[in-house]
Amino acid sequence: MKTPPFKLHFPDTIASACELASDLLKSGEDFDWIAGGTDLLANYKWHINTKPHVISLSKIPSLQVLSEFEIGAMVRLSDLEDSELIHPLVKEAAGKVASRLIRQNATLGGNLCVDTRCFWFNQSEEWRASIEWCHKCDCGTGADCRVIPNQNELCVATYQGDLAPNLMVLGATVHLFGPEGERSMLLDSFFELDGITRNVLKKGELIGKVTFPENSRQYVGKYQKLRLRETWDFPEAGVAAAWIPGQSETLRVATTALESIPRMHEEEVASSNGDPVAISLAIHKNVKPVNNTFFPPRYRRSMVKVLVKRALEGY
Repeated sequence: MKTPPFKLHFPDTIASACELASDLLKSGEDFDWIAGGTDLLANYKWHINTKPHVISLSKIPSLQVLSEFEIGAMVRLSDLEDSELIHPLVKEAAGKVASRLIRQNATLGGNLCVDTRCFWFNQSEEWRASIEWCHKCDCGTGADCRVIPNQNELCVATYQGDLAPNLMVLGATVHLFGPEGERSMLLDSFFELDGITRNVLKKGELIGKVTFPENSRQYVGKYQKLRLRETWDFPEAGVAAAWIPGQSETLRVATTALESIPRMHEEEVASSNGDPVAISLAIHKNVKPVNNTFFPPRYRRSMVKVLVKRALEGY
C-alpha cells in the first residue's frame, strides 16, 4: 500500500526541531516525529492517523550519543545490541526486538514511543471502515471500543515495546525537549494509562535521551519475552527483572505487553518477601491483559508466572 502524501522536514538541532514543531502547531498544522520509521511508516501505509507533516530526527547529532550512562533517542537498536558500553540487560532486550534488519533502522526513542496495538486498529483503512471504526481510530466519530463494548472513554490498545521495562528496572531517566524547554522524569512516570495518549509527551515535545544512575552497573538481571515466533514479532508478554547480587531489597520487576503501558511491580515485589514464586503469583494476579493481540488473554496471563520465574533465575 502507498503512503499518503506528506511534507518531510530535516532539522539539524533539537532547538530547530522544537521551533519547527512550534511553528507548525501555531499555524494549525499537525505533524509526527519520525525516528527509524519502522512503526510509523507501516501505520502510514495502512492510513492510520496520518499527518500532513513529518519531522525527521535523523540529522540531529546530539540524539545519537551512546555511552555507558547515556543513550540518545536516535541510537539504533542494532548499535545497542552490539555495544559493549551499555548494560547487558539493555543489550539483551534490544537483541530480541523484531529482526536484525529492522533493528538496523529502529531506534531507542521509537521503541519507547511505539504506538499501542490492537486487532481492531492495526488494519487497513478499508477494513476499519467496514466495521464502523473504533475508539482509537482516526475517523473522529467517537465510536465505542471494540474490545470493551459500550464505552468510549478509555482505549485499551496494548503497549508492546521491549526496551521500556528493562530501562525501568535499571532506574532510567528520560529527558524530554520541547518548545517550553527541557524536563526529565523516571521512565516509569513517562507512560500514561490510555491506548491513545500512551505517554506524557506534550504537543511539540520529543524524547532526547535516556540516562542511567551510576549504580545501574551493579545490577544484574534478565528479560523474558513471549511471542509467536522467535524473530520479528512484538511481545505478547514480557518480564524484566534486575537486582544487585546479595541485596534482595534492590529487586525490581517490570512487565510489558499486558496493558496500555509497561508497568513496574513495586507493591507485588515488596509484599512477597523476596520469594520468586510469591512474586510470580502476585504479578499474575494483578495483570489484566485484554483480547486484542494474537494470544488469548488467559494464556498470556498464565505465562506471566512462567516468565517471572525465568527472569528471576539466579536471584
